[in-house]
Amino acid sequence: MRIRTMMLGAAMALALDAKADEGMWMPSQLPSIAKNLRAAGFRGDAADLADLTKAPLNAVVRVGGGTGSFVSADGLLVTNHHVAFGVIQYNSRPDRDLITNGYVAPDRAGELPANPDYRARVTVGFDKVTDRVLALAKGKTGRAYYDAVDAASKALVAECEKEDGIKCSVATMFYGRDFYLVKQMELRDLRLVYAPPRAIGNYGDETDNFMWPRHAGDFTILRAYVGPDGKPADYSPDNKPYHPPSHLQIATEGVAEGDFVMLAGYPGITYRHRTAAEFADQVEWRLPTSVAVLKALQDVIEGEGKADKEAAIRYASQLQSLKNGIKRFSGELEGLQRSDAVTTRRNDEAAMLAWLATQPAATTLKPQIDQVMALIAQGKDVRERDLLIGLLSSQTQLMRGALNVDRLAVERPKADAARESGYQKRDEELIQSQLKQIQRRYDPNVEKALVTSLLTRYQQLPAAQHVAEVDKVFGTTPAALAKALDAIYGATKFSDETERTRLFTAAPAEVEKSNDALMVAARTLRPALLRIEDEKKGRDGDLLRLRPAYMQALIAYREKQGKAVYPDANSTLRVSYGKVTPLAARDAVSYAPLTTVQGIVEKNTGKVPFDAPKPLLDAIKKGDFTGYADPKTGAMPVDFLSNLDTTGGNSGSPVLNAKGELVGLNFDSNWEAVSASWMYDPRYKRAIHVDMRYMRWLMDKVYPSPALLKELGVPAK
Repeated sequence: MRIRTMMLGAAMALALDAKADEGMWMPSQLPSIAKNLRAAGFRGDAADLADLTKAPLNAVVRVGGGTGSFVSADGLLVTNHHVAFGVIQYNSRPDRDLITNGYVAPDRAGELPANPDYRARVTVGFDKVTDRVLALAKGKTGRAYYDAVDAASKALVAECEKEDGIKCSVATMFYGRDFYLVKQMELRDLRLVYAPPRAIGNYGDETDNFMWPRHAGDFTILRAYVGPDGKPADYSPDNKPYHPPSHLQIATEGVAEGDFVMLAGYPGITYRHRTAAEFADQVEWRLPTSVAVLKALQDVIEGEGKADKEAAIRYASQLQSLKNGIKRFSGELEGLQRSDAVTTRRNDEAAMLAWLATQPAATTLKPQIDQVMALIAQGKDVRERDLLIGLLSSQTQLMRGALNVDRLAVERPKADAARESGYQKRDEELIQSQLKQIQRRYDPNVEKALVTSLLTRYQQLPAAQHVAEVDKVFGTTPAALAKALDAIYGATKFSDETERTRLFTAAPAEVEKSNDALMVAARTLRPALLRIEDEKKGRDGDLLRLRPAYMQALIAYREKQGKAVYPDANSTLRVSYGKVTPLAARDAVSYAPLTTVQGIVEKNTGKVPFDAPKPLLDAIKKGDFTGYADPKTGAMPVDFLSNLDTTGGNSGSPVLNAKGELVGLNFDSNWEAVSASWMYDPRYKRAIHVDMRYMRWLMDKVYPSPALLKELGVPAK
């Protein structure tokens, strides 16, 4: 116990000396680095940043798969165009193509409901619960350890969610060392208010993705609504705008090189504290394999969409996500190879273990660390099988729905606390919402082609990785697979919303007896999916039990080296800070930190992805930038670059100036820094943001919405 306390104390002391440009800090850590914040240029009180019930952090929300922030007293919420792309796609049809043309709500009655499963969550509580989570896990191993942690977490969540409109979760920091109960208010009625056309919001598309210089107006404005009683509610015409406890003020002044900036958001996941073996697996197998598999799925959707415009619209959001993932994984691979991350991490780990061998803690920690290494090695045996079977549900619409309904029927007879996470009573509304939206996200020919792509690769795996139930449903040859898919999708009635709703609400025994072709397939696959899940939970349980030993050693060793210590990102609220910073990308290649509308004109070809809309080009030519232009150059800003520490999930995160005003929206990272999820390199790590001056100018001069600008507190010029 004394060793653990000593190491934790060292970690906290280290925080005081951490570099300003590195770190995704928990809000509770910020008072300990108040001196650094002040030295970097922050003019607020760091103690306020530790209080999630105070401005500005109570204005920052998790929305869709990214981050957003409230910007008006009447619930206006700003996030990225790509974070809200599913909302735009959901409201698009061949005769109303909001993706291409954008959307400006004429008034509040014209604001369009988001897809039913689109949510915004406002964090209202963040409490340490380590002792309660681990109380029943002591002395257990493997699946039993996992189940004990899971049961304690579910009990905490159930207790927390007794309050109406609240969703809770338990998050672990440092991989099982600490646990926190996260309490969030869930807003379920979000509506589309303002979206620029694709050729503004996604100018450059995949050609420019993860590249600098950028010229994208990657923003969308939504509005959150609540029921007449002021509580979170499903969509209803009778709902009223949500009044957040605070909202961010959009800055009227812009940024310049060297200015202090700060970002708050919900970064998805980083892996900087993983083992050397996991670094090697990521570089040598996982990234190249994932790119190949996802690229094949992209080709399927694009090929099917060329012949069917309606199918192209239905799969536009999924396609965009695939393209983004492919480019991200490709950039991550290149970056990790460029920095020789595997060798660097291997040498660092070897030095850490050599140092640990000289410490009194080695007797306790080293055997546990050896077990961690052995468990990680075991996971390689089934990694490709698990990747493909996982994608079979995540990259399909109808099949995923059938698998969810089948699993829900298995879980419903159990006591709620004993149900699998994701299938408890608290999850049923979200499952139902996902089933409803299938109608606008599904095409049988596209889905069959996606399944064919995944299972053709699966059929080529060694026999040891084959799963009997998968082979039974889909066969073991391409011909058998094609025949099985034609039979299943040709006969199923699950594509009808009425039938999906009936099965969702049906008694478990009725679902079990369903003779629908897709439901029969789901039921046949169920034992395999449960078996794979059980195997994974066994490994995860032991890793959750043993990784804290690795983390104790790693934290103490890095403290000795003077390096920053903060938990890997895990979709909880984090804050980073730094400056507007140029980039020296490689020999003789340097980039300024701000772009202007001149770059839009220079890139424009009139063809996708550089097909700037005529109203935008006309406005640029007119040159009316009064009130928005850079005061020194007179140029109209578009995007800017900073050294803020970000990763996936930070899309849409508000970027604040020293006074706490909104100056930008995070939307991307540069190509040289995509690998920062695994390894941080201050030479290359940059984040890319939409300049709020560009957003305001577009809303004033190009696709006007004077009423909206007035509500935002930045009236038209």
